[in-house]
Amino acid sequence: MPDTATLSTKFQISIPKAVRTARKWKAGQEFVFIPKETGVLLIPVPEQADLAGIAKGATSKNYRDRKDRF
Repeated sequence: MPDTATLSTKFQISIPKAVRTARKWKAGQEFVFIPKETGVLLIPVPEQADLAGIAKGATSKNYRDRKDRF
């Protein structure tokens, strides 16, 4: 059975330790909630330093916009 949590009267949920450890989540980390059908997707917001270099070599040359779509 998967780990579960209960919504408190202050609308807070404690993330089970097994999940926090497996995902290496830390206290104070920021998350985004994305509604999905009848549930919610919980995704950690990446730090700016973690995003450095992900678009290496990207240029605006040959950029596509809505004008070239059919």
